[in-house]
Amino acid sequence: MSGLLFGIIVLVILIVVILLKTAIVVPQKFEYLVERLGKFDKKLDAGFHVLIPFIDKVAYKRNLKEEPLDIGSQTCITADNVTLEVDGIMYLQVINSEQSAYGIADYHFAAAQLAQTSLRSAIGKITLDKTFEAREILNKQVVEAIDDAAQNWGIKVLRYEIKDIKPPRSVLEAMEKQMQAEREKRAEIARSEGERQSMINRAEGERQEAIARSEGEKMKRINEAEGRAQEILKVAEATAEGIRKVGEALASPGGQEAARLEVAKKYIDEFGKLAKANNTMIVPGNLTDVAGMVATAMATLRQTSKTAAPMPAARPEAHPERPVAAAR
Repeated sequence: MSGLLFGIIVLVILIVVILLKTAIVVPQKFEYLVERLGKFDKKLDAGFHVLIPFIDKVAYKRNLKEEPLDIGSQTCITADNVTLEVDGIMYLQVINSEQSAYGIADYHFAAAQLAQTSLRSAIGKITLDKTFEAREILNKQVVEAIDDAAQNWGIKVLRYEIKDIKPPRSVLEAMEKQMQAEREKRAEIARSEGERQSMINRAEGERQEAIARSEGEKMKRINEAEGRAQEILKVAEATAEGIRKVGEALASPGGQEAARLEVAKKYIDEFGKLAKANNTMIVPGNLTDVAGMVATAMATLRQTSKTAAPMPAARPEAHPERPVAAAR
């Protein structure tokens, strides 16, 4: 009885082992390569599969998803002999699982090494300044180089990205000084441009101010000249009107007598003021000849009235100086 039980247990274990060896479940986005008696036989896609025990076996398992592959830091020398530390990351995908298994021993290692050599070659053709600007070009060159070499590897390089570029410390300090000098240069240029524009604006303001001041002075002088001209005109008109009035008064009846009386009165008043204002004065020899002075003034008035306006005929006077003599 115990021997039968032992035989059943052994049989069950054998069946389980056979099932484990023959029943295969392939996950999604994976491919298994099956060898029969050491020779490639078929590929197993996602799903459940049964193999022949002890004859078929799964030799390789390939992941068909996109895989990131870290590329370690490496030393590169630029065209101007500057040493750089560059690292990156590569994204690849298996497109032919059979070629990736039998075309190369380790496609991950091969792709990483080829990416490093391709990057060193690409950086060696450009200068340090271009290295920071041409990352996209470098990435494209690395991808093209790997694709050309990996045609028999059953893989496809989707993209390559440079993660970091580290120049030596001395180069970083020199670049920092250069950038600082460039910033100071731009600041100085901006400052000088500001001062130049300020001077231009100030000069333009002074020019406009001078023009406005000269225009104002011009208008002032024009207005003053017009005012003086009008003043002279008004004075001349008033003088002419006064002379005309005097002429009319002299031509009217009794005008000559009134004029003689007014002239004599003014003469006496002004001589009296002169005597009050000065302690010492020079007295003319004909001081008492008021009649002669009046006659001279009247002759001047008649001449002026004839020039200003024509006078009507006056009554003849036989003795013009008689009233004065009588008054004296």
